[in-house]
Amino acid sequence: MTSRYRSAGAAQDPGSLAPRRRTVVKAAAASAVLAGPLAAALPARAATGAPAFLHGVASGDPLPDGVLLWTRVTPVPEAIPGSGLGPDTEVGWVVARDKALTDVVAKGSVTATAASDHTVKADVRGLAPATDYWFRFSAGGTDSPVARTRTAPAADADVASLRFGVVSCANWEAGYFSAYRHLAARADLDAWLHLGDYIYEYRSGEYGARGEVVRPHAPANEILTLADYRIRHAKYKTDPDLQALHLKAPVIAIWDDHEFADNAWPGGAVNHTEGAEGTWAARQAAAKQAYFEWMPVRPALAGTTYRRLRFGRLADLSLLDLRSFRSQQASTASGSVDDPDRTLTGRAQLDWLKAGLKTSDTRWRLVGNSVMISPFAIGSLSADLLKPLAKLLGLPQEGIALNTDQWDGYTDDRRELLAHLRANAVTNTVFLTGDIHMAWANDVPVDAGTYPLSPSAATEFVVTSVTSDNLDDIVKVPEGTVSAVAAPVIKAANRHVHWVDTDRHGYGVLDITDERAQMDYYVLSDRTDPGARSTWARSYRTRSGTQKVERTYDPV
Repeated sequence: MTSRYRSAGAAQDPGSLAPRRRTVVKAAAASAVLAGPLAAALPARAATGAPAFLHGVASGDPLPDGVLLWTRVTPVPEAIPGSGLGPDTEVGWVVARDKALTDVVAKGSVTATAASDHTVKADVRGLAPATDYWFRFSAGGTDSPVARTRTAPAADADVASLRFGVVSCANWEAGYFSAYRHLAARADLDAWLHLGDYIYEYRSGEYGARGEVVRPHAPANEILTLADYRIRHAKYKTDPDLQALHLKAPVIAIWDDHEFADNAWPGGAVNHTEGAEGTWAARQAAAKQAYFEWMPVRPALAGTTYRRLRFGRLADLSLLDLRSFRSQQASTASGSVDDPDRTLTGRAQLDWLKAGLKTSDTRWRLVGNSVMISPFAIGSLSADLLKPLAKLLGLPQEGIALNTDQWDGYTDDRRELLAHLRANAVTNTVFLTGDIHMAWANDVPVDAGTYPLSPSAATEFVVTSVTSDNLDDIVKVPEGTVSAVAAPVIKAANRHVHWVDTDRHGYGVLDITDERAQMDYYVLSDRTDPGARSTWARSYRTRSGTQKVERTYDPV
């Protein structure tokens, strides 16, 4: 490819189950954001006079001819995240074919300003498809680390295989991000998918590891304002394992509720008290603005994360936004889960998804999906297990046999989508899901009540949390204790569920070929140990044309 030099501007896209609050935080708690909590979001080495790249560099949303580059510069010591301080600063970037950055193919500059919290993006185009590149940012004589990225294959390319890391639910106070470190140690990822809950919004101490804070986040208060959300994103971006993974491969991210507040919907959230914590509209706008500032995400529609990426003829990936358009979660006050006037996706997004799945000419249709689409009935769990499971799912602890924050709470949308897949003979649709803090391998039946007599319209691989509490954490018993009892009961009540692990933390590696899509599930030895080991746990695959999951006994 002929070397090409061009500039790119920084993208600056701004963007209940019950009324009970888990914790009510007074608005006054947010007023202390300009002192200690701000400084806590930065590493100690920030106290120098030169510009510094303290929050790493990242890339995302790979295209056949380009990729989105991201960083945050601290131009002067006082320009800490959320402060609104610091001068406009020119930030140069360079992209090369080699790690030494000698074979330069693109370069340019962007301006970091306090208005965007000194974050910058460069949407670089003119690159070759399916190619590894290395890039770096520079400002005032200081260079960032050099990072690897990779472009997507050409739209019409015959691709032999694709491999993605898959993660969700990384709570800073609940442990270390060893899952990111183990994915970063691999040299075989085309990209990695973050399926939501990249950050958490709680005040310090509200949601740790079995009630204990492993490491404190910043700010200490529940995040409510634009400054708060910026500081929290900044704190997460100082994690060495997260920085390492961003250095190794492009991320493809969607948000879920905790990038806003627990069980968020357009009119509010379980974890928001209107008035005492300001207006929900202002909080939601602040959360979206900070997200698009701090994440290498290229929204196809301003203010949302739904979009579609293509990887040659092998796969396309439809990424959903299941927070910006949904109706309030079903309750006595807000209606039945079967009400056709209630929606999870919103009309426009559902039509977009259906059209994309129907017209796709790739072998596989992947859907990045923040909450589980497979039906889930709790079954005959004993009271000592039903109550903690209900707590994990955010259900009334008297027991309800569904999670109304998931697709189970919006059954008309699910029926319409699955009927569309069947009516149009759309095959090889695989939902990739996070949120539930457990690992699952599911068929997605048209009618769960009659399955397996009812056909399966798709399959679903759900990854567990990186650190956030799961079922054995809530019960506070040794790992593996709850699954031994709960998993057989869950599977008996949900015959489309091939496997569920309620008790461990980890990540997934999705490998796709023409013949099958396979998810390898990995678990961590101890989320509270920064040196936690990673072990392969299970693998499941769906073979082309089957719309069913089966176990396979080796990772790829």
